[in-house]
Amino acid sequence: MADPKWYVIRAVSGKERKVREYLEHEIKVNKLEDFVPQVIIPSEKVMEMRNGKKRVRERQFFPGYILVSADLKNGEVLHMINNVPNVIGFLSAKGTSTARSQEPPVPLRESEINRILGRVDEADEEDIKMDTPYIVGEEVKVMDGPFSGFIGNIEEIFEERRKLKVMVKIFGRNTPVELNYMQVEKVDNSGNNG
Repeated sequence: MADPKWYVIRAVSGKERKVREYLEHEIKVNKLEDFVPQVIIPSEKVMEMRNGKKRVRERQFFPGYILVSADLKNGEVLHMINNVPNVIGFLSAKGTSTARSQEPPVPLRESEINRILGRVDEADEEDIKMDTPYIVGEEVKVMDGPFSGFIGNIEEIFEERRKLKVMVKIFGRNTPVELNYMQVEKVDNSGNNG
């Protein structure tokens, strides 16, 4: 019976996804699923504005690092992982790569992996964080909900709930409306109406 522990693999920065895809392919081809049940790139989804459009992208917590749940008592697993293109090696106790130092890979402590995985789970539950927060007084257009099309000014920001209190004019009167970040869009007052 396999006894996987969590290890940190150092990879060439920017190649983490390729490494994960290659690892998952090799695991399947070599029928090592029992010995390497999970490969994770710890990341979160963030919302950013690009050219007036909302865009969701993934931002990694630890660029250049991949987490792998593996049973390294099966020597084939260690060899396979170390020989994946763009893998520098496992993180050792000294913080160096095992490939150069010949030190054995050191598994993460349970508290460490729980903290990291908890952060990943938290990010999944949170859905999307705003990369470009709003500013009090900023003019926004409501894009969704019963006030869609209305323009108002941000009165208050509730970052922990990702909500805004926006003052919109309804029937000539200023009315406070609570909206989430995804329901509004910044108004471009630069004159560039794309």
